[in-house]
Amino acid sequence: MGHMTLLFSPLRLRDLEIRNRAWMPPMCQYHAFDSDGTPEDWHLVHYGARAAGGFGLIIAEATGVVPEGRISPLCTGLWNDRQEKAWARIVQFVHAQGAKMGIQLNHAGRKASTTPWRPGLGEGTVPVGHGGWHTIGPSAVAQEGLDAPREMSAEEIAAIPGQFAAAAERAVRAGFDTVEIHGAHGYLLHQFLTPLANRRTDEWGGSFENRTRLFLAVVAAVRAVIPEGMPLLVRISATDWIDGAWDLEQSVRLAALLRDAGVDLIDVSTGGAAPAKIPTGPGFQVPFAETIRREAGIPTAAVGMITEPEQAEEILREDRADVILIGRAALRESGWALRAAHELGLERGEIPYPGSYWRATWRR
Repeated sequence: MGHMTLLFSPLRLRDLEIRNRAWMPPMCQYHAFDSDGTPEDWHLVHYGARAAGGFGLIIAEATGVVPEGRISPLCTGLWNDRQEKAWARIVQFVHAQGAKMGIQLNHAGRKASTTPWRPGLGEGTVPVGHGGWHTIGPSAVAQEGLDAPREMSAEEIAAIPGQFAAAAERAVRAGFDTVEIHGAHGYLLHQFLTPLANRRTDEWGGSFENRTRLFLAVVAAVRAVIPEGMPLLVRISATDWIDGAWDLEQSVRLAALLRDAGVDLIDVSTGGAAPAKIPTGPGFQVPFAETIRREAGIPTAAVGMITEPEQAEEILREDRADVILIGRAALRESGWALRAAHELGLERGEIPYPGSYWRATWRR
């Protein structure tokens, strides 16, 4: 490159080389309108536009590993052939734009069967008679504003790793380049981590070792079924922002265990297990990614109100993270990465403009 930037330098994880470090994180679309979890043309256009817009890796939204694992009835899934085929079409198009694609696999636990987060639809749990379902969790403790889940049996807990592994196998067949396990934002794996949701007194609750047991079992199951050369990502909430709950110290301990279990990068977010006072502001979650990166010795991705190209570049330049996730700014501007490359000084020929858009490139 004539003008090298860290944001637009490639990153290699195992056998996967990604063209830059400006990635789009998973963000729910609530747009599987047939309610069977199959992605639609909306998803093709949504993800395809960001791939054409210069992002290095596109991570598809939180996708249920089983029907009852979806966040809402309009969320995507990956448990049957129809879904797998629909995702494969999207992945193929993303690849044609020069980007790589991952998928975030999720079980929402007690935060499942919720009203889709779209204007005018209200809030709370969707009743069983209106397309919802009964939820499960580590304990029969409700998330504020939602119906209480049923406490999971030991047999139900033991089935979870296999459900994630089966979805991961489908992701591989669909052509995804990487899989991300969702262990953040108050969903099932996070529910087991935090005493806010996990009141169990058996081998799945109480001590740090017990509360992390399911998370590590899911990671082992997924790592065992994906190719050796495929990187495995994990998203965690580094803190609940509540005293006495899940916190950064425990996250560092977990990150080291995830590293040893074959995880290649941790996508570091925060919160979601319960309402909390969160001091938001530009880059407010970056210190958590920095600490986990330094103390656990594993690559991290930073996310959270990172909106400007120079801001993203500075985080990388200061060795605070290895990757920048551009979320809501990418929803506002599908070509954010192309503009960022221009503003950070790359020459016109170094920026991956789609050929059809060449007439509209920024010029110096």
